Amino acid sequence: MMKTSLAFGRLLLLSSALMTPAAVFAQAAAPDAPAASTSTPPAAAEPEEEQVEISTLGASAPSSKEIVVTGRRQQNTIRATPQVISVLSSADIARTGDGDIAGALQRVTGLSVVGNGFVYVRGLGDRYSLALLNGSPLPSPEPLKRVVPLDLFPTSILASSLVQKSYSVNYPGEFGGGVINLTTKAIPTEPFLSIGGSISGDSETTGKLGYTYYGSDYDWFGFDDGTRDIPRGLKSAIKTSGTTPIVQGANYSAADLQGFAASLNNADTALLQRNRNIPANFSADLTGGTSFETDSGRVGVLAALGFSNNWKTRDVLQQASIDPGLAGIPQSQFQTVITDNRVTVNGLLGFGAEVNDHKFRWTNLFIRDTVKQGRLSAGFNRSVSDPVDGQPASLIRQNTYWFERQLIDTQGVAELRFGPLSVDLRATYANSQRESPYERSFSYFYSAQANDYINNLASGGQSADIAFSDLNEDIYAASGDVAYKLDGALTGTISAGLAYSKTKRQSERYQFQFFRPAGALGLAVAQERPDYLLSDYNIYTYNIQLRDISGAEGSRAYNAGLEIKAAYGQAELELATGLRLQAGVRYEDAEQFVAPDAGAGTQLSKSYLLPAATLTYNIEDDMQVRLAGSKTVARPQFRELARQIYQDFDSDRQFTGNPFLRDSTLYNGEARFEWYFDRNQRVSLAGFYKKLKNPIEAAAFFAGGGVLRTGFANAPEAQLYGAELELEKHFPLDTLGGSFFETKRLVLIANYTFTKSKLKVDNSIVIGPDLSPVAASALFRDGAPLTGQSDHIGNIQLSFEDTDKLSQLTFLFNYASERVTNRGPIQGALSQPDIQEKPGIRLDIVGRQGFKLLNTDMELKIEARNLTGTGYREFQKAGANIIYLNRYDVGRSLSLGLTANF
Repeated sequence: MMKTSLAFGRLLLLSSALMTPAAVFAQAAAPDAPAASTSTPPAAAEPEEEQVEISTLGASAPSSKEIVVTGRRQQNTIRATPQVISVLSSADIARTGDGDIAGALQRVTGLSVVGNGFVYVRGLGDRYSLALLNGSPLPSPEPLKRVVPLDLFPTSILASSLVQKSYSVNYPGEFGGGVINLTTKAIPTEPFLSIGGSISGDSETTGKLGYTYYGSDYDWFGFDDGTRDIPRGLKSAIKTSGTTPIVQGANYSAADLQGFAASLNNADTALLQRNRNIPANFSADLTGGTSFETDSGRVGVLAALGFSNNWKTRDVLQQASIDPGLAGIPQSQFQTVITDNRVTVNGLLGFGAEVNDHKFRWTNLFIRDTVKQGRLSAGFNRSVSDPVDGQPASLIRQNTYWFERQLIDTQGVAELRFGPLSVDLRATYANSQRESPYERSFSYFYSAQANDYINNLASGGQSADIAFSDLNEDIYAASGDVAYKLDGALTGTISAGLAYSKTKRQSERYQFQFFRPAGALGLAVAQERPDYLLSDYNIYTYNIQLRDISGAEGSRAYNAGLEIKAAYGQAELELATGLRLQAGVRYEDAEQFVAPDAGAGTQLSKSYLLPAATLTYNIEDDMQVRLAGSKTVARPQFRELARQIYQDFDSDRQFTGNPFLRDSTLYNGEARFEWYFDRNQRVSLAGFYKKLKNPIEAAAFFAGGGVLRTGFANAPEAQLYGAELELEKHFPLDTLGGSFFETKRLVLIANYTFTKSKLKVDNSIVIGPDLSPVAASALFRDGAPLTGQSDHIGNIQLSFEDTDKLSQLTFLFNYASERVTNRGPIQGALSQPDIQEKPGIRLDIVGRQGFKLLNTDMELKIEARNLTGTGYREFQKAGANIIYLNRYDVGRSLSLGLTANF
């Protein structure tokens, strides 16, 4: 067959590190600037059909690709790429209207989003997913995770997202469900500027009652003005105390501890206030870029800025039971109103250059995500009883939180081309931080004697605590790849590469309690509201001190690291007409440690040989089958290993690690049939199987005082299998007659995933989440599903759109069946039922309309979300007994946005 080279270099001058071929095609198919222009309709963006042959390079960034046209043009990335992939192009993301990439990815076959933006692929938890930015690794600003939460990434800065579900050795070996590679926007071929904004609200929040607090002057912008800084004296005491608690004794006097308590900002951060009219959400973004021709090529620059300020209120029923059958009165029950004010600031600055056949890129990304949270709870805990009648006491709890997450990433890439030989070099540095200063909690007890709620800082159910958390993580990564294109009797590409990455994390959490050594406060003082209760006058008059309780349960601080050295070799060959093979092996040597300031640490050192192969056979010109097999690994996350208390602001539950966890090993297999029956239209059916050795499962347990806490443990083995069905079909409507339907069509995109998993459990001894040895059969139920796995996930997108101009109306239907979030806690010799959540059914509608205003291309977008009014349910169930750990209504939302493209 005649072979020619695709001239697409200018389209690939990116502001980022190397992209996968799918992401490249996604950008080429749907230009980013101006994506919303009336002169750039979705249909016009579709490439003509062309058959392509893709050779894959890149160790940590499988993105240096050589495209060779062989015969009939058919540029369908999903078909041409050797591996099983799904692609969200900028056009796909725009059609769904999701504000962050986590929301957009849940439309992809087999994917679901759990918690704060963590993507589960084919029912496997986020620890089995690998998230990359332009092919490079990312640090996580979450204490509980090593995977970065994808709701941090606004869709406005991304050009596309690729999900690869079958493993190839040019990717890191930590591959379970799949790799999610996010691609930032490309430098345009011509100057552009895009300015947009939106306003939104929901039926449970906007204009309704919520709770907040003052904090600082700059809270609205997501930054603290210094109000929440640890006072200098307390900070010095923390730094010099080491593992020794800050208590009265040889080093600290009563006056010192009083001074520490008084030095805290006890008014602006402690006074919870009602807001009976929570404001609407708003956001704004600006993106622009240009490029310049030079004597030897081209240089370009792209910049993006974004800001959003959103509110969310939840009226949550929270229960817990210590009875194995969940019978009787719950151990605790609270009705909690939680209001989150989430502010996100992001920026992107990218530079690129083409010099003859060589390309160079430098990308810089900044994301800062802040949640200011106020909550008020009313209920009871049976551990706290009324001294008069012995019945569970009525309690009121108040919390004020401030969570900062920040990600900074810089990447440099060089693509060098010397005829059939290509060399790719890349390096990245990324830093993530999470700070949670002034985590404040107050608990008041109803006193019949006072006929009021009191807090005497001494008795059960009457307390005031404050905590400071800080996490810093750095990633240094570099890789190099070389590939040679064969053009003789044997056609294809031989490639090899080296990769190195080093991750360092420092995490601290210091918790303090206000207390009075002389005993309980009098009723007159104990009835005061939090800011008065902890006023300087009370602190010095009634000898209120600050007591260090940081090391009471686990370590106060830990250092952690992960160093990976890797090498791979891979060949992609055409064995016969229509028969292609991609096969290779990856070697990884990893050293991982967690070193706490107290208690047991972890040191894991292990090497792996990870083979992978994919065989593709073209049955007909438009039909093919694939067979894929591989071995991969999943390492424990730092936070899963560290014995340190962590308060998750979303689930409102405490987490702690297990230093005795081990690596998990996975064996993956897949068979797939694909039929590309028309341009950009297809149907595919796949079956997959995974065997997991030592999978890590989240397991609940009861800590002191009946507090329900989540930890982690290795199960002996698990199996997962399932099937996927995907369909994309376009229906031209010009046959209906009339000029209105002449350029109209319906686009149907539907997918369904069935997944079944089961634990295989014996009587072998494992270390439970409470660090006690226990028989695996007592902690895990044989045949139970893996945590996070839904049996059924379905998505339907039905879009009515114009092929000549921007005009779309899309209906989005999403369904996920019940899934386990935590293994049920052990109570005595019996275990409670597993904790489950019910995502349910959700219907969204997104409308986009392009028009001209003052000779400027404009886009109007209207979004209606959760029209089914589906709420959130997390529960345990035993027969007719049910306990709701979290139950609340989500509400319906409406958003209106406008974008101008110059």
